[in-house]
Amino acid sequence: MSRSYGEIAFTPAVSEVQAYYGSQEFFLRQRSRRAGSDTPDPLTDREREFLSERDGFYLATLSESGWPYVQFRGGPEGFLHVVDDHTLGWADFRGNQQYVSTGNLAGNDRVSLIAVDYARRRRLKLFGRARVTTLEQDAALARSLAEPEYDAVVERAVLVRVEAFDWNCPQHITPRFSAGEIAPVVTKLQDTIAALQEENTRLRKQLHSPH
Repeated sequence: MSRSYGEIAFTPAVSEVQAYYGSQEFFLRQRSRRAGSDTPDPLTDREREFLSERDGFYLATLSESGWPYVQFRGGPEGFLHVVDDHTLGWADFRGNQQYVSTGNLAGNDRVSLIAVDYARRRRLKLFGRARVTTLEQDAALARSLAEPEYDAVVERAVLVRVEAFDWNCPQHITPRFSAGEIAPVVTKLQDTIAALQEENTRLRKQLHSPH
């Protein structure tokens, strides 16, 4: 848990619930680490590496009517860029053209991201403030965040200044594997099957050949 996380997440109402369930003292100690600092927590090498390897994440924004909105953002591995120790960025691709997340950010720049590595049961939560930049405003920024070989229409760029983050407990993450993650295992199995079939063919020929 980064130092700033408790300052953002542990509101008075949350603290009351923590007290009820007996975890308040532990998290109060976590919050005390933040004392005396007014700067956002920098991403460490661990977070930077984890985020740069993701092919998707969940983005939460808040509407003008107070409703939270969660949307999945996906792309090729590495489309989520770690710009620096405090900033994430990605090229925003054209989707169903509802623009709910983009519209919400026009009124409230607060966001929350959850990135998950299902295969290794790792999950990272982040709080931040987002800035949306259209192609007309800064086409060079969008190009720098785009993936040239990925077939998608880029409509804008999004930069998020990370305020705080926390690694989640892996207890209830169900392992899931992408095609790319299982490909080496499948290839090895296919090679083994091919070798066994070749051996079977050779042994059959030996069995039926005249001595």
